[in-house]
Amino acid sequence: MQILVLDTIHGGAELARALRGSGHQVDEVDVYRGKAGIPVEEALERSYDLVTAPVHLDPAHPLLQRHGPAVSHHEMVGWVIRGRRTPHPFIEITGARGKTTTAHALASLLPGPGILHTSTGTYRYPERERLWKRSITPASLIPAAHEARRIGGWLIAEESLGVTGAGDVAVLTSPEDYPVAAGRKHAITEKCRQLARARIVVLPPGIDLAGRTVAAGDIVSFDGAVCRYAWGRITGTFENPLCTLEGYRTPLALAAATACVLGIDPAPLAGFAALPGRMASRREGNLLIVDNANSGTNVETTVEAARYARALAGNGALTLVIGEEARAICEGFSPEDIARAVSAVGPTATVYVGEGHEAATLDEGLTQARNITPSGAIVLAVKTWR
Repeated sequence: MQILVLDTIHGGAELARALRGSGHQVDEVDVYRGKAGIPVEEALERSYDLVTAPVHLDPAHPLLQRHGPAVSHHEMVGWVIRGRRTPHPFIEITGARGKTTTAHALASLLPGPGILHTSTGTYRYPERERLWKRSITPASLIPAAHEARRIGGWLIAEESLGVTGAGDVAVLTSPEDYPVAAGRKHAITEKCRQLARARIVVLPPGIDLAGRTVAAGDIVSFDGAVCRYAWGRITGTFENPLCTLEGYRTPLALAAATACVLGIDPAPLAGFAALPGRMASRREGNLLIVDNANSGTNVETTVEAARYARALAGNGALTLVIGEEARAICEGFSPEDIARAVSAVGPTATVYVGEGHEAATLDEGLTQARNITPSGAIVLAVKTWR
């Protein structure tokens, strides 16, 4: 087939290589920068059997008007993966927040060799060796799936804005919405559209979908730090202090429910520890640092991190390091939301991070916070890829 791949910088180049490797004739257009592939004008003059575009591309783009409707990158990656031996089990995870924690928690439960692909990196299990760090665009799944096939193992993959549908189970981690595609689409609508192709979907609280779905709340319940679960013959409990934190309760519930669906007892989650950037705490002399700087940082997680810091350190001085380091993150951290978070937390001092602020990066913000906080707590609430 003659295929046109739109957007080379969000995994399109990887997808185009895979399609060429399958024997197709492929043109690429860099729709955002105009630097790679062929010019838009040339693509407008050609004919194609198939066009594929990311879900976040403006539907008013002239190439979509001329050659559309387009198949999403998610669907095309699913087609590529299905054309080869698919890893098993294969779990796909999407959502506005909680993806990375859910993925790591689930990976801690799966036996044997496997590949964990997340925004923190791609890891080989059981060694937990980091192989590389790439984006979580759909096409980044292709090398991760290749490595999982090579070692004969499972694959857990974090994906932005939907799933390929090629997995055994798909997990939605949160129902939050935000605009994409030049404001012409809603992220949750696109995610749900992609999830509709999955074999089975595990859902968080706050959303219902038609099809073969399982609500995590129908399997898992909490009583403080204790998690109870029941699914068929798999029943039991585990206790973990992270269950008292909203930022961990839902990911742990989703991981436990997904494990049950896969026939795996989630009891070992009792030993699951906080991830760096996701409520991990550490002491530096008289100073407590709660690190909640990650791609899912928002108002709610910032308030929760501050509450957690005060519970651990008391009601002394608290410096909040807040802002947005990585503008490439779709859902952003708007100035209005940052202001709401600061107002809700009521910190002793605030260090703002981002373009035009006193600190450009998370590290710079932490350095400044250390300088003005000899004792007490520092909360890191910067939206960034880690």
